[in-house]
Amino acid sequence: MTARTQNQEIESFLHLRPRLFAAAYRMLGSVSDAEDILQEAFLRWQGVDQAQVRDATGYLIRVTTRLCLDQLKSARARRETYPGEWLPEPILTEDPAELLDHDVTVALLLALERLSPLERAAFLLHDIFDGAYDDIAQALERSPAACRQLATRARRKLRQDPPKTPEKTEQGMALAEAFFRASKTGDTEALTRMLSQDVQLISDGGGKAIAALNPIYGLDRVLRLLEGIARKNGRKIPSDWRLCQLNGMPAILNRDAEDVLETAAIEIRQGRIARIYVTRNPDKTAHLSDALATQ
Repeated sequence: MTARTQNQEIESFLHLRPRLFAAAYRMLGSVSDAEDILQEAFLRWQGVDQAQVRDATGYLIRVTTRLCLDQLKSARARRETYPGEWLPEPILTEDPAELLDHDVTVALLLALERLSPLERAAFLLHDIFDGAYDDIAQALERSPAACRQLATRARRKLRQDPPKTPEKTEQGMALAEAFFRASKTGDTEALTRMLSQDVQLISDGGGKAIAALNPIYGLDRVLRLLEGIARKNGRKIPSDWRLCQLNGMPAILNRDAEDVLETAAIEIRQGRIARIYVTRNPDKTAHLSDALATQ
């Protein structure tokens, strides 16, 4: 292989990398796993005879999809024994050039967990990435008709309990900061004004950091939880924190009193906070440490 051919291979892969990562992240709900998938896809891309590849995009989508399907089989087994609530790895969505937009909300990724791996792949490749069923059939090694049925079943399951799209308001980041300050200081009066009556708080510690094992439902219970945490931590606002956007939602990234890197993303409905997603599992937040350091 000449140096020029090798450079062309690398350029082709780098050009498609954002799209491949977007597909792998939506399939797996994990930044680290998606990165591993892309590394393996790149190795396979380097090992293939380029003269036999008529469509680089189709080839790499197929390879990435099949690798994700293999990964999903083991991931689903691990999640059956996952300690506490499982949340997807939070990802920064502040760059408008990225393919990661509103359709990587936590609500959607959690909804996708209800699908089988093949249903998930067919739905994402067709409904999110506008793939043709003939191309999806090659990726899933099924007939186009079977892939159509998989996508149809996926839509039917998602319609049974459709993920709600969070409101995007100009006040979203201000509300996230206000929530952060009030929750850390235990200001229940301020929290009462900004939280909905049916607010839910879901936290993911992965058994490696303190977190609620089950979702917390309702204003009174969420207030009691936040007040107790604030009291335990001396009602102090952490010195190391920043506003950001995670999975298309206003969010806060900070290190707490125990030096745990955590995120809190909020869903807003009718001007109030309806869902709070807190991620404290260090395996899921490690990739965000640079974002906090370079604020």
